[in-house]
Amino acid sequence: MLKKLALLLIALGISAFAYGGFQLVKSVSQEKATLKEAKALTKVAKDPTHFKEWDPTLNDAIGILTIPRLHRDLPIVEGTSPDQLEKGVGHFKRSALPGQKDQIVLSGHRDTVFREFGALEIGDPLIVKMPYGTFTYTIRATEIVGRDDLSVIHSTKPKEELVLTTCYPFHYIGNAPKRFIVYADRER
Repeated sequence: MLKKLALLLIALGISAFAYGGFQLVKSVSQEKATLKEAKALTKVAKDPTHFKEWDPTLNDAIGILTIPRLHRDLPIVEGTSPDQLEKGVGHFKRSALPGQKDQIVLSGHRDTVFREFGALEIGDPLIVKMPYGTFTYTIRATEIVGRDDLSVIHSTKPKEELVLTTCYPFHYIGNAPKRFIVYADRER
């Protein structure tokens, strides 16, 4: 009986490991495909006035977030559902887009696109490339808030602010109880 239980536990462990590996490979594959779409979208500079009232469609690649300190180019996807976050960094639909002089909120998973997020420092640049231009932001502050704290999302009009969010602690197993927030101001 004990031998059967041990074999069952080993089989469950192998299954969980295989499932986790499959999910990771799937996520990396989707991120690469979305980054390819985002690069094509942002390759040709378009007239910025044409995109002043741009309203991207959910699930679409809309731009690229470059984090120089982490040596990462990440696709930005419209929306923040679990499916959308599997493709890259999610743009919170009710927040502004770069150039709209208000708060821009981007979210990502701590174990995929925002791996090593804890290495970011005050003063680091963040670059957002959109089909209508490139925008550079400088990290001003970070904070840790509760998982359900939505007070960080609000209008900053006419000041443009980029806010990045991810789960915290970074190496937590399961649903993390907190969120790590990065605040960055647009460079002029």
